[in-house]
Amino acid sequence: MIVIKVGGSKGIDLDKFIDDFAEIIKSGQKAILVHGGSHETNIISEKLGKPPLFVTSISGYESRFTDRETLEIFEMVYAGKINKTIVEKLIQRGIKAVGLSGIDGKILSGPRKSTIRIIENGKKKVLRGDYTGKVENVNIELLNLLLENGYIPVITPPAISYEGEAINVDGDRAAAVLAYKLKAQKLLIFSNVPGLLKDLTDPDSIIEKIDKKDVETSMNFAKGRMKKKVMAAIEALQNGVEEVIFADARIKSPIKNALSGKGTHIK
Repeated sequence: MIVIKVGGSKGIDLDKFIDDFAEIIKSGQKAILVHGGSHETNIISEKLGKPPLFVTSISGYESRFTDRETLEIFEMVYAGKINKTIVEKLIQRGIKAVGLSGIDGKILSGPRKSTIRIIENGKKKVLRGDYTGKVENVNIELLNLLLENGYIPVITPPAISYEGEAINVDGDRAAAVLAYKLKAQKLLIFSNVPGLLKDLTDPDSIIEKIDKKDVETSMNFAKGRMKKKVMAAIEALQNGVEEVIFADARIKSPIKNALSGKGTHIK
């Protein structure tokens, strides 16, 4: 079993990625696909007159502030447009795909964090009314029911809180929880960069291999969204996943290339 997460950043060729995913499923590989949709959500939010608000936490992590209206846009794009587009494309390629949000069947659940502490213009500030949280539990029974009957789950945030509210959760960290709860051997995280880079401006500065005992120190090279990906890797490896791979979703055959050694491999 492997868990594959593909981001929703600008520049990713979804058709090429889905071609590759369909081929590895047909080869007999057992896998779950998790996806994001940040770039498309930003576009739709602007069109709807609700521009995205990104904030930086006191600990230095960037995230989308998600009030109730933003959450509804998030659900519309992630669980609606993007999820169903991916499922449609997989079915066209002969894959029995089932698209689900983390809400469905309580596939992904955890606590809601209704207030967040951020840094704005060098000052600490508390924002209330946030619908974000983190994934702690996975409905393994439902996922195994699908997998055992030949269906491929295509999963996306949001998740569901313990109080029954939809919550925005980080897709990379959600994929990490899915990976270790499913006892997956590998977690592959794809984005619009070649891997973890020493220098963000130099795509050739990729760190090809990291020993899992040194993964926390690799956070020194992580900038922006890559911080959450490294955090996801740490959580997956600490909970029994054998290998985490950061790889480029923009190239031809991205999954096969990652499995054969491209990208950043942590084990």
